[in-house]
Amino acid sequence: MSRFWSAATHELVPYVPGEQPKLAGLIKLNTNECPYGPSPRALQAIREAASDTLRLYPDPESTALRDAIARHHRVERSQVFVGNGSDEVLAHAFQGLLKHDAPLLFPDITYSFYPVYCGLYGIAFETVALDDDFRVRPEDYRRPCGAIIIANPNAPTGIALSLGEIETILRDHPDQPVVIDEAYVDFGADSAVSLVGRYPNLLVVHTLSKSRALAGLRVGYAVGDAALIEALVRVKDSFNSYPLDRLAEAGASASIEDDSWFHETTARIIRSRETLVDGLERLGFLVLPSAANFVLARHPDRDGASLQRRLRENNVLVRHFNTPRIADHLRITIGTDAECDTLLERLGTILRANRD
Repeated sequence: MSRFWSAATHELVPYVPGEQPKLAGLIKLNTNECPYGPSPRALQAIREAASDTLRLYPDPESTALRDAIARHHRVERSQVFVGNGSDEVLAHAFQGLLKHDAPLLFPDITYSFYPVYCGLYGIAFETVALDDDFRVRPEDYRRPCGAIIIANPNAPTGIALSLGEIETILRDHPDQPVVIDEAYVDFGADSAVSLVGRYPNLLVVHTLSKSRALAGLRVGYAVGDAALIEALVRVKDSFNSYPLDRLAEAGASASIEDDSWFHETTARIIRSRETLVDGLERLGFLVLPSAANFVLARHPDRDGASLQRRLRENNVLVRHFNTPRIADHLRITIGTDAECDTLLERLGTILRANRD
């Protein structure tokens, strides 16, 4: 039936998400979800919102949620945009802010949705190589461009830029929009939201899927200068005026307001990450320094694809990217301590079997 497709559709190369298994009993460490349930306050708010009012459209401006986010970050409501997951927020940013005559810049190893959006919206782009230690170097972005987007911490490496390094990029490009995608920032990096007031070209994107454990609710947001936010609103209202339903608005607002759950859960994941890194290193893995809820690791004597396959045969899912420079690496989500212990145990068994 592809003869009915448009020419643009034929040329698209869609994003491939991590496997969502239908089999029971698998330890799922491949999609960077939170290993713990959402804030109980968020769940209660969703239950209360599941009422007769679902017959009515939600607030198209998501005022209550934007107010909660604005209070959390100490910004104005006019500086906050919300969408159906951070992927939709990013999509609107690509269309509304990042398409210019000069190319968009982003790292050669990063979130693989970025080139997909460029293909979808016809955006010219150039990738900027990470250095030999898989780090973003601000000086490498001192070249002509139309805009810049950088995930911080980067994915799938987990390595974070400092605020000083982000400021260097912003100062070097005062006339270009700079988007900092902070999907994983709550696990050990400093948020660039604190810079928004000083840099009108800065847009910071967050998700509630990771540190707020609401991947199934699909809520993301952006914080930036009111003029940048207005661009996103114009795109949204030309596409879908009601991206967030009543349940999502209620649950997300309650989650944002539950600071104690948030801090306890992220601290717990950080501790588990440190323990997992120690265990992987004891098995001979080389692990990149991570400020995310995952690690990127490789074993110097083992093929990454083979290790992923053997782990799946042993009911453990991790992510493998068959791409240059990281093909021998595994990206491993931080699970519960019990899940991480099982991963290490089964990796140890696989490595010993290969030596025999």
